[in-house]
Amino acid sequence: MARITNPIFTPIMSLASAIVTDIGSRLSHAAIVARELGIPAVVGTEVATKQLKNGDKVVVDGSRGVVHLLA
Repeated sequence: MARITNPIFTPIMSLASAIVTDIGSRLSHAAIVARELGIPAVVGTEVATKQLKNGDKVVVDGSRGVVHLLA
């Protein structure tokens, strides 16, 4: 989870199970890298970094553009 990504994040992104950002679109850096890595992504949430905390367990449904916070 990040507000936005840029190319310097790419090595770290390869370790992620999914990518969630506040800012972005289908052509954003995060979305393109996620597609290349074959991992789900939801970009442009506007609120992910405000509503999620480090360590939260989530399910990222990139096809639907939904992030579910697990209890």
